[in-house]
Amino acid sequence: MTTTATPLSAPPASPAPANPLTGKRRIAFASFVDENYLPGFLALLRSLALSNPDVCEDFLVLHDGLRPASVARIRALHPRIDFRRVDAGHYDSYAKGDQDNYLVRKAYFILDVFRVRDYDTVITLDTDMVVLGDLGELLELRDGLAAVPQFFYGQHKLNSGLLVIQREYLSDAFCARIDEVGRAGTYELDKHDQGILNAVLDGEFVQLDARYNFVKRRLSGDLPVPDSTAILHFTGRHKPWQGGEAGYREAEDRWHEFELSDAEFHAAYLALPGAKHHDLLVHYGTPHVRRTGSPEDARKVAASHIAAGEYQEAADLLGRVRIPVDESWPHEVLGHALMSVSRYEEARARLLLATASPNRAPTAFARLAQIAWIHGDDDAAAECALKGLAVDPTHRANRLMHKRTTDLTPPAEGPAAGQLAHVAFYMERQGNAGDKLLPESVRLAFGRDTGPHRWHSIHAHRLFDEAALERVNERRGLVIGGGGLFIPDTAPNGNSGWQWNVPDELLDRIDVPVMVYAVGFNAFDGQAYGHGRERFLSSLRRLVERASFFGLRNHGSIEKVRELLPASLHDKVRFQPCPTTVTRQLVDGWADPVRREDTVLINAAYDRSGLRFGHDYGHFLAEMATAVRELGTRAEVQCVAHSLDDERIAFDLRREHGIALPVIPMYDFDNDAIRDTYARTKLVIGMRGHAGMIPFGCGTPIISLISHPKMAYFLADIDRPEWGISVHDRHLGARLAERAAGLLDDHAATVADVHGRQQELWKVTEANAADLRVIQGGVTV
Repeated sequence: MTTTATPLSAPPASPAPANPLTGKRRIAFASFVDENYLPGFLALLRSLALSNPDVCEDFLVLHDGLRPASVARIRALHPRIDFRRVDAGHYDSYAKGDQDNYLVRKAYFILDVFRVRDYDTVITLDTDMVVLGDLGELLELRDGLAAVPQFFYGQHKLNSGLLVIQREYLSDAFCARIDEVGRAGTYELDKHDQGILNAVLDGEFVQLDARYNFVKRRLSGDLPVPDSTAILHFTGRHKPWQGGEAGYREAEDRWHEFELSDAEFHAAYLALPGAKHHDLLVHYGTPHVRRTGSPEDARKVAASHIAAGEYQEAADLLGRVRIPVDESWPHEVLGHALMSVSRYEEARARLLLATASPNRAPTAFARLAQIAWIHGDDDAAAECALKGLAVDPTHRANRLMHKRTTDLTPPAEGPAAGQLAHVAFYMERQGNAGDKLLPESVRLAFGRDTGPHRWHSIHAHRLFDEAALERVNERRGLVIGGGGLFIPDTAPNGNSGWQWNVPDELLDRIDVPVMVYAVGFNAFDGQAYGHGRERFLSSLRRLVERASFFGLRNHGSIEKVRELLPASLHDKVRFQPCPTTVTRQLVDGWADPVRREDTVLINAAYDRSGLRFGHDYGHFLAEMATAVRELGTRAEVQCVAHSLDDERIAFDLRREHGIALPVIPMYDFDNDAIRDTYARTKLVIGMRGHAGMIPFGCGTPIISLISHPKMAYFLADIDRPEWGISVHDRHLGARLAERAAGLLDDHAATVADVHGRQQELWKVTEANAADLRVIQGGVTV
């Protein structure tokens, strides 16, 4: 439990967040380490990983000189270490004259943490601590400077071994206050950093429960460590690695639990139940697998690679392990990795082995069906899906694949010479509503006829083979878009590294105009291409070189893509807004609603939740509850779900906050119903990109819940950044309610503003359309 003291009489100002685009908090742990306390720090790192296996934040190691061997030992225990050398002379002016005393040096140097500027939250841990319990509450703290009150000196003083420091204290102003007190020498002598902080704060700090800094002295007389203890602090001069101290056997036994060799530590981490952080699992699991050759442990590490979009890494690791024929799960995971890098025949062999186990057969058959579908064999895909359903009739992936590949009626297409080929992600009926609308919206930008008479559809996720190449070259051009096709993990393949599964040699042989239209660079903060980066870069360069028109849907994507291209290709990358943002201009016979419903629609997204929310989901949900209650006094608030997972916000608000929201299942809507729903409401508050762009295109005011850079990119393009609020904003609920109220109170003016912003995007679209007509030889669809 935490209790908040009265704020400082002159609280530090809050600087901008470390990530200004999305506002996502950057969190780090920090310790001052030297050779004397190195054994304690190594035990601390092991204890942190074993007690919080799903937590891996950056760890700042403050030091005034460490041996290379010590640096290597530290790096072996944590994948995100940042060594920062402190100024040994900085505290000479602190008037105590005892800087040669190690404890004093250590106390002073931890004050350097307040000079950190690239994190929003820093959690300090003394090197004589071990972590025994969940630190989730500390990671979720967002306000003030938090610490445990001193055990012996009452509630008005803090014990500085554990500090949770928010960004307003990581500032020049607060450091100046520390320096002022330090130079004046008016603080207590017992522990100098502690004395300085207590003098500066004067008891005004967020008080944490003692279990987060449970001092050894409380256990005198060999008392056992309470089960509730989260952090055990070995205060005093006698440390466990130095022989310890009489009367504290139970406590020191807990410390010695973490005195492990690397091999013992890796094995202990891999054996833990429950969720594990990708970075930790890979860092510890990779050497463990190389040492032991364990197929099961290799499966765990490879699955983590796959979840992070690191498919080649998964295939390499698991491919080096000898997997017995009857161990189905490792075969299934290896098959998944191999198909994701387009080694399809090898993948088939592994997945067929996996079908021998009833537990793994449904998923294995679903992947076999996917491989058959990728290769254009609908009959084989349907057969595999049916086999999977025979084992598990409830298996959703098999059910969807069977539906996708049976009872197909090919559309009656017009003459090839009069058609454009269109590479896109064609979404099934219960798929993401935004992706469902996109292909038609792109086609509307080329003309009124969006049907098979004028268009030949090519699903981006199916292998672009010789037959597909021949069909494209029979048409008069190829359109690629729209949507966020430049992302590594939505439809992984080793041919291109992005969503279109096209080998280089076939891309090079396309001999009709190639028009890349309103594509987005959709990587999240912290999402990388791994070993597939070079494959993606090569494919991207070829595509830009080959394209007659290369339009990206926001300037943020333009900047990202230009960074990946040689300078000679930069000018080919141009701005083409997503056509959903100009829907009113594109849809034939569009009429704005005479009257809007008295509703506000809220959308939240849950794919890649860790990348969206970090440790702030509980905060987000509570703030949304505040906003929904306030908005409910003005209009009926409803949840609009672009996909099935989007309904979670309605479930969570009801369970956690007693708020019931009606749910609009937009994933079941056709395109006209999607546009109609968004055109008739008064305001849309959305987290998905197209929960902003589609209503905006229909003339409806929007507020974006920013959890992905693309939301900020779009708002920057329309010069309305105030229409977005980070999901991490400390005061999200109040600010969202206030901004929504402003838009609703002056609704007519807001709608007019939306129309004006849209007109600017339409001018760009019209100018590009003129160029596209020239590229197509003056012909329109």
